Amino acid sequence: MNTKTYPSFRKSQDRIVALDTLRGIALLGILIMNIQSFAMVSAAYTDPSVHMNLAGLNYVVWMLSHVLADSKFMAIFSILFGAGIIVFTQQREAKGQATWRLHYARNLWLFVFGLLHAYFIWYGDILLTYALAGMLIYWVRHLRPLTLTLLGLLVLSVAPLLSIGGFWTAQIAGAEAIDAFLSDVNVPPEVLLAEIEAYQGTWLDTHQQRVMTSLEVHAFAVPFYLFWRAAGLMLIGMALFKWDILSAKRSAPFYNRIILFGVASGLPLCVASALKSSATDWQPAFTMFGWGLLYIYVGSLGLAAAYIGLVMRLVQMQLWPRLQQRLSAVGRMAFTNYILQSVICTFIFYGFGLGLFGAVERSAQILIVFAIWSLQLILSPLWLARYRFGPLEWLWRSLTYWNWLPIRR
Repeated sequence: MNTKTYPSFRKSQDRIVALDTLRGIALLGILIMNIQSFAMVSAAYTDPSVHMNLAGLNYVVWMLSHVLADSKFMAIFSILFGAGIIVFTQQREAKGQATWRLHYARNLWLFVFGLLHAYFIWYGDILLTYALAGMLIYWVRHLRPLTLTLLGLLVLSVAPLLSIGGFWTAQIAGAEAIDAFLSDVNVPPEVLLAEIEAYQGTWLDTHQQRVMTSLEVHAFAVPFYLFWRAAGLMLIGMALFKWDILSAKRSAPFYNRIILFGVASGLPLCVASALKSSATDWQPAFTMFGWGLLYIYVGSLGLAAAYIGLVMRLVQMQLWPRLQQRLSAVGRMAFTNYILQSVICTFIFYGFGLGLFGAVERSAQILIVFAIWSLQLILSPLWLARYRFGPLEWLWRSLTYWNWLPIRR
C-alpha cells in the first residue's frame, strides 16, 4: 500500500482538502436530481412520464441525469458522512474530550435540523436519516477497514431485499396482493393535480402538502430504504478513510484502477436501468421492486467509486487550483449550501415565491442548477474569507458544544 502523504492536500485547522473538495462536488451534484423534486410532482422522480413533456431535449436531460447523477452523488455524500465521523472522533479523542457525548449531541441537533428542513422547507430532507444512521454506526468505528466494508455491504443489501422481497411475496400471494402492493406507488391523476395546486398555492397550502409527503417519507422511505443505504455507505466511508483513499494519499495507479473498475461495473448497469425503465414505461414492478432497482442501486455504487477516484486524482495533480479552492469552500459549507439550495428552489417553484412549480421543463431545470452552482461557487469562498465556518456549520457546532463559538476570523 502506498502511504505517501501529500502535504498540500492538508491545510490549517485540520482540514483535509481532498475531503472538502469531494464534498463540494457531491453537494453540487445532488442538486441535479433534487431539482426534479423541487420543480415537479414527487412521483416524477421515479416515473418521469407522469408530469410534463419528456420528449427531445427533456428526455436527454433525464437520461443523462439518471445515468450520471441519480444516487451517485448522494452515495458519495453518505460515504463522506461516515468518514466525517472518524475525523470528528479522532480529533476530539486526541484532545481528551468525551467523544460519545459530543457525537450524540451533534447528531441530535442534526436530527432536529432535519425535522425543521423536512416539515418547513422541503420534504426531500436527508439530514434526519444521516442523524439516525450516525447514532447507530458510531459504535463500530474502531473496527478494521475490511470488517467495516463487509458490514457496510451487508447493511446496503437490506434495502433492495426489502423492496424486491416484498414484491416477490406479493406475487406469490396473487394478483390482488400485487394490486394492493402497487396501489401506493401508482398515483392517480387527481392526486397529481392536487399536488400541483398545493405547491402553486399559499404558504399554508404548500405546508400542508409538504407535511403529508414528509410523513410518508419518514414512515416508509426512511425505515425501508434510505436508512439502510445511508448506514451501509457510511460504514464503507469509514473504511475508505482508514485506508487513506478519501484523502488522496494513495498512488496514482491505485486511483486509476478505481476509476476504470467503477466505470466498467457501474456505467453499463445505469445505462441498462435508463433504457429498460423507458422501455417498460417506468412500471414500478421493474423500477422500484424488480431488476431495475438493482441496476441503479448497484450501478450507482460503481460510478460513485469512479467519481471518487477521479476527484482524488485531480486533487493530486492539482489541476484547476482555483476551481478546486472554490469546490473545497462549497464542501466546507456543505450544510449551509444544502439548506440554501432548498431555500432558493422552494422560492423559485413554490407559490409563496415565483410559483413556477409544474411549469419548468427538465431542459430549463438544468439551467437553474447551473445558476445555483455558480452562485454557491462564488459566495462560499467569499464567506470563508471572513468567517471560520458557514453560518449553519457555526450554529451546529455551537449547539453541539452548548457554547457560542467565535465565527469571525
